[in-house]
This record gives sequence, structure tokens and C-alpha cells, in this order.
Amino acid sequence: MIIPAIDLIDGQVVRLYQGDYDKQTTFDLSPLAQLQSYQAQGAKLLHIVDLTGAKDPNKRQTKLISELAAGLDVEIQVGGGIRTEEQVVELLDIGVTRVVIGSLAVKEPELVKSWFMKYGSEAICLALDVNISDTGEKIVAVSGWQSGGGKSLESLVAEFQTVGLKHALVTDISRDGTLTGANTELYTELASTYPDILWQASGGIATLDNVAAVRDSKASGIIIGKALLINQFTVKEAIQCWPNA
Repeated sequence: MIIPAIDLIDGQVVRLYQGDYDKQTTFDLSPLAQLQSYQAQGAKLLHIVDLTGAKDPNKRQTKLISELAAGLDVEIQVGGGIRTEEQVVELLDIGVTRVVIGSLAVKEPELVKSWFMKYGSEAICLALDVNISDTGEKIVAVSGWQSGGGKSLESLVAEFQTVGLKHALVTDISRDGTLTGANTELYTELASTYPDILWQASGGIATLDNVAAVRDSKASGIIIGKALLINQFTVKEAIQCWPNA
């Protein structure tokens, strides 16, 4: 499945390079018009990241996200700085299909597990941003990659499988925003080790060949941000390469 994505800072569409706020590219685009274009081309799920909220939870762009949800007819998943149950409920109430939880799953797993039990595994997607060591260890980073988390991907997945983990978005940090191609070996391994989890691949997508490679890895979906914004290819072309299930 093709999952077009936009990142938002102060209401503007942006891209960061490897999660670095100092390496920001701003695009002169209306967020709603951009997402509606992706929807019109056939996207069935859209991914929105509130980077302002990720940096400062007091400045979360909930009003904008509410307007985006109201203007779209497809499923949306939203991440960025979600730290409380109140914020989860708020997003679900305004029409967000799935809330994306990152750092908090590493820092406060018991809290996040309670949300799985309360709202169901369809309502939450874990975002696991991994640094892969020279020896192949997959360590999950936290806090917008500004600090290492120290937990292995495998231990975190095992912990959340106990509450029915179904959706997980995995980014190889070394590829994000780089357009160097996805880490397909990672997704092939995850899809075969954990066949019950729907893995979303993210990071480094530059070409339709990259899209095809991730499709063949048996990931369930692919998040594409920068490549669409800089017109490497269109959503329609990507869906022709990997039809939505």
C-alpha cells in the first residue's frame, strides 16, 4: 500500500533531513490541497506528522489536523509529540483513524499498552525509528532522534505483541530524507519474523524501483514524503507499481 505523507511545522509543509530541525526544507503548498491531490490520485491512507507538536507538545497543530481530517474522505494516521491519553482521544474524536506513537512507547510502555487495551490495536500505530549498529543490532531511538533509546526493536515488539500490536511503522534513521533507497533487508526480515504485524516502511524512497523493492520485501505499506513533494514520481504512478490491497 502506498501511504503519502506530509510533515507540518507551523502550518507549513516541510521536510527535515534525518530528523534535523536545522535541515528543514519548506514547500509552498497548502497542506489540505496537497493531501486532497494524493487522495484524488488513489491514496487510501495518508500520513501526517506534526513536527511542531513533536518539538513542543504545547504547540500541537490540532486545529489544522482537524481541518485536514474534515476535508478528506480517506483514512489518516497522525503522529508527532503525542504524550497523553487526552491527546489520543482528541485525535480520534476529530476523525483521525490511527494515532502514531513513537518515543512514548519506549519511555512509558505500560501507559501506551493501556491505550491498546482501551482503544484497540487498529487505533494505534507504533513508530519505531531505528539506528542499526555495525553488528546489526536494531536500537530504537527516542525524542525525535535527538537521543538514543537503548531498547532493541525486537524487545519492544515482543512487549507490544502482548496487547495485540498490529500496525508498526519502522524507519531506518540513516535513510530518512536522503533519497538513497529503503533498507529492504530490514523490512524483509521483519515481515518474515512477525507475519501478524502490518509493517509500514519509511525512509529513503526516491524511485519507483525503490517502491517495487519494498513491495517485494512483503512490508504492508510504504510511507512516501519527499519523493512526492519534489516530483520524483506521482502517487498514481506509485500505486500502479504497488496497487493498494
